[in-house]
Amino acid sequence: MQNTQKICHWGAVVSLLALIALCVAWEWVLAPLRPGGSWLILKTLPLLLPLAGVVKRDVYTMQWSSMLILLYFCEGIVRATSDKGPSATMGWFEVGLSCMFFVFILSYLRPVKRAAKELARQAISKASVPKVSE
Repeated sequence: MQNTQKICHWGAVVSLLALIALCVAWEWVLAPLRPGGSWLILKTLPLLLPLAGVVKRDVYTMQWSSMLILLYFCEGIVRATSDKGPSATMGWFEVGLSCMFFVFILSYLRPVKRAAKELARQAISKASVPKVSE
């Protein structure tokens, strides 16, 4: 694995962990909807699903988690622009972390997908060459 891919992988892992920590802290301590925390802390659960796969570099998990993270981007934008005070700031942090995760995951997957396409192209070209019988 290239050095750039290692950086992208660990950047994705760190940004996902930071987003999980932010969501828990946001809804429990920093700026909950109600004093003492709110049920919105449950929004963290979907982020836990891809965590093991992202750490293990599972390509399929990384692909669907790149789509899942867009929900957190949308929530961050909505809360950053509609809430006031610390909640708006947390929204902007959520936007930043979700963007970081998205960029790191796509940067990690780009060479992987390129190599898979090349292998598929080679397999097709080998399969389409007629064999000459002697």
